[in-house]
This record gives sequence, C-alpha cells and structure tokens, in this order.
Amino acid sequence: MLQKIGRLFVIKNRFEAFLIIYALALGAMTRGAAYLSEYPGIFGQLLFLATSGAVFLAGAKILDCLRLEKELAEARGDDGNAGEEAGAK
Repeated sequence: MLQKIGRLFVIKNRFEAFLIIYALALGAMTRGAAYLSEYPGIFGQLLFLATSGAVFLAGAKILDCLRLEKELAEARGDDGNAGEEAGAK
C-alpha cells in the first residue's frame, strides 16, 4: 500500500517534470516579488535573482536525473517497471 502511495511522488516523464518546474517557478517568483517589496534596492533585486536562479538549478537537476534514469533503464534492458511487477506477485 505504501508503495502505491509512494509512486504518486515519483516523476515519471518530462511533462510531469515541467509541471513541477513551473510550480517551483511560480512560488519562487512570488517569493522574489515579496523580497522586492520588503527589501527595496539592490539587496531585494539580488534576492529576487537568487530565487529565480534556484529554479534554474533545480529544473536542470530534475531533467538531468530523468535522462539518467532512462539511460540506466535502457542499459539494464527493462522498461523501468521491474520493481512494480515484483511487488504485484
């Protein structure tokens, strides 16, 4: 049962990854706008830049990990569902 719930939190394809990156970007820009109003001037702008930069880094890492998982699955010769089939038996 916990495995079925756990599968909901696994990013399986690029579309899901882009949805998560979009949600991260929305939150980061909201936080950045709050920084701009709370800290006017260069310090607020630097914090805004840091929040947007964090989204770029996280998005690149998510997409890179998806590519790596796909390559590992192809190297093993399976379709990535071996753990699910073993759990169903």
